[in-house]
Amino acid sequence: MPLVPATTPHPGHLNMADVAREAGVSVATVSRALRGLPGVSERTRERIRALAETMSYVVSPEASHLSRGSTGRIAIVVPTLDSWFFATMLAGAQAELQDAGVDVLVYQVDGAEAQERFFQQLPARRKADAVIAMTLPLSEPQMARLADLGMGVVVTGAQIHDYPYVRIDDVEVARQAVRHLVGLGHRRIAMVRTTDPEVNTSFADADRTEGYRRGLAEAGIEELSELLVTVPHRIEGGIEAAERLLSLPQRPTAIFAYSDELALAITQTLRRAHLRVPEDISVIGVDGHPLAALADITTIEQPVAEQGRTAGRLALEILGGDAPSAHSAILPTRLRVRGTTAPPS
Repeated sequence: MPLVPATTPHPGHLNMADVAREAGVSVATVSRALRGLPGVSERTRERIRALAETMSYVVSPEASHLSRGSTGRIAIVVPTLDSWFFATMLAGAQAELQDAGVDVLVYQVDGAEAQERFFQQLPARRKADAVIAMTLPLSEPQMARLADLGMGVVVTGAQIHDYPYVRIDDVEVARQAVRHLVGLGHRRIAMVRTTDPEVNTSFADADRTEGYRRGLAEAGIEELSELLVTVPHRIEGGIEAAERLLSLPQRPTAIFAYSDELALAITQTLRRAHLRVPEDISVIGVDGHPLAALADITTIEQPVAEQGRTAGRLALEILGGDAPSAHSAILPTRLRVRGTTAPPS
């Protein structure tokens, strides 16, 4: 946001770069600090404001107005479009934004190389006024680069710095799944967590693993390392996980899968091994995938499309030049009991 000297009618003599240079920060950081937007620590924000006052600068209301909505677009950065989960969340966000007459730019950053290239180049900075980072597994340098966008940022699936976020309580999701299995009488409960070997572990995966551990501890069940299996987040990962668990000297009586897609693959692999689900092994997933209903998979349902719509509404508030009215939204989940969980035989 441009600044003008409080004591001179000629604003061209000094600009925001002067404040940034004196403060030792980026121009984007100065802009965000003086506009009261997230992405700047309180200590840095106060230092920049004090420096601007010392230099006899104030925010120019006219320039501020002109600087907002300069493109009228919102960028959405998503790990992949080839996924029911991300496609559904993207559709929810896009519907909300299109209803408001806002153009949407979509950036797919599939894999570590594409993601790193995006954050190095930051193409959205030149083409949009706000960005929705949709469930991205980010490294510390990438989170820092996100702050350098100089734009409003909304995050889904995680809490990053002080950005507005939309998510579910992934720790509680896992505890909910474990409580369900423990309530049925299971004690030997496995978890299949997921990670992409090319990128950082996702926030949701870390939280669900923590929730699994808490659920076991609350039930007085010892956590066994061989029952916590990490596989890539794809169908083949579910097959690999089931095979590894079946190779144990004592197999689990129940499996909590990170997602419904993994739960589907695990269930089919167990049945191909001539095991009955749920009589021999129970399986529970997460998401509320349509195929989970078709395959009668017990799941913890989450409102995927609604997370996208909520993120879209927050981004619209930023585009309007205001700090979002709700800086966080944790949406509820629901246990949907179906035919893949039952008491151990």
